[in-house]
Amino acid sequence: MALLELEHLDKAFDKGAGRAVRDFSLTVDQGDFMVLVGSSGCGKSTILRLVAGLESPDCGRVVLDGRDVTRLRPADRNVAMVFQDYALYPHLSAFDNIAFPLKARKIPKDERARRVAAVSETLGIGDILDRTPPKLSGGQQQRVAIGRALVRDPALFLMDEPLSNLDAKLRSHMRGELARLHRSTGATMLYVTHDQTEAMTLATKIVVMDAGEVQQVGTPAELYFEPRTLFVAGFIGSPAMSFVPCRLVRGTLRFGDVGVPLPARAQRVAARYEGRELVLGVRPESLSLARGGAGPAAGATALVGRFQRGEIAGADAYLSIEVAGYPLVAKADVRQFGRYQPGDAVNASLRADGVFLFDPATEENVLVRR
Repeated sequence: MALLELEHLDKAFDKGAGRAVRDFSLTVDQGDFMVLVGSSGCGKSTILRLVAGLESPDCGRVVLDGRDVTRLRPADRNVAMVFQDYALYPHLSAFDNIAFPLKARKIPKDERARRVAAVSETLGIGDILDRTPPKLSGGQQQRVAIGRALVRDPALFLMDEPLSNLDAKLRSHMRGELARLHRSTGATMLYVTHDQTEAMTLATKIVVMDAGEVQQVGTPAELYFEPRTLFVAGFIGSPAMSFVPCRLVRGTLRFGDVGVPLPARAQRVAARYEGRELVLGVRPESLSLARGGAGPAAGATALVGRFQRGEIAGADAYLSIEVAGYPLVAKADVRQFGRYQPGDAVNASLRADGVFLFDPATEENVLVRR
C-alpha cells in the first residue's frame, strides 16, 4: 500500500492552448480506491500519465510514500498501469504475459512460477494460463492484464478505463472482481472512468474533475447527497438532477405559479437569500407521480404538470414531466410507465427535504456546511 500526494500539478501540451491540468492537488491515502471522473477532456487520463511518469508536469510534484518521484523514469516509480487497451503480447501465453515484468527484472524462474500461480489463483484464471490472447475472451484478457500488474507487487495501481471495451454484462462482473481484488489485497488504486456506475460502486472516494481542476473529493454518498457545486450536482447521478430557477419568498421557493415550502432547517440556512434568485435542484427520487386522486405525502408539495416521455430502467421508470414550463424527472414504479401519454396532465408530489439549492452567481450549494 502506498500514500500518493499530488501537489499543484500543471500541464499544457501546446503553447497557447489551454492547460490540461490546472493547479491539481490530491492525496490518495493508503488502501484507497480513488476514482477520477469527469467529462471527456477534463484531464483524468493526464493525471494518471503524470503519476506513471509517461508525461512530465510543467510544475508541481508527484510524491509517493514521501519520495519525490516527479522526475523519475516510469520504471523507477514502482507503479503498475492497466490501460483501456490491454496491450498483451499476442504470441505469448497468458502465463508468459503475466510473468513478463518479472522476467525483465531477472527474477529466478521458480520464483516467477510461484508468483504467477498465486496471482492467477486470486484472479481465477489458473485454467487459461497456457492460452494466447487471441484465444481468450475480453474479460479473460482483462484479468491477464490485471495479473501482469498485480504480479509486480507495485506500491500503486493505475487503471485507465480498464472495463470500457467490455459488454454491459461482463463489465458488471468485472466490477465485482475488481472490488473483491481491492478488498483482498488492500492495494492503493487510482482509477479513471467515464462510467458513473463504476465510480459509485468501486470507489472509496471519488474525484470530480472539470477543465483540469478538482471540483470535489468525497465518498460516493457525499457527492450524491451533498454536492458542493452546481456542476457536481449535475454530473453525479443518472438520470441527472433537474434544475429550476426560482426565488426565495418568506421561506418558500417560487417559480411560475408554484410554491415549494422549505423545511425549517433549510429556511434558517437559506434566510440570507430572502428575495433573491436561486437554483432549485431536484433528484428523480424526490419527485413522484400521485396514484389516482391521492394527495401529496406529509411534508411534500403537490405539483401539477404535463407528461412528456418516459424511460424504463429495470424495475424503475423515469418519467419526464413539465411543471410551470420547466422539465423535471420523476422516479416511478415501472408499472406506471404505460399509464400516461405525452401531453397528459399529471399530479406529482415533491419531497421538500429532498431539494437542493444553489447560488446562481457562485454556483455553490447554499445548504451544505463548509
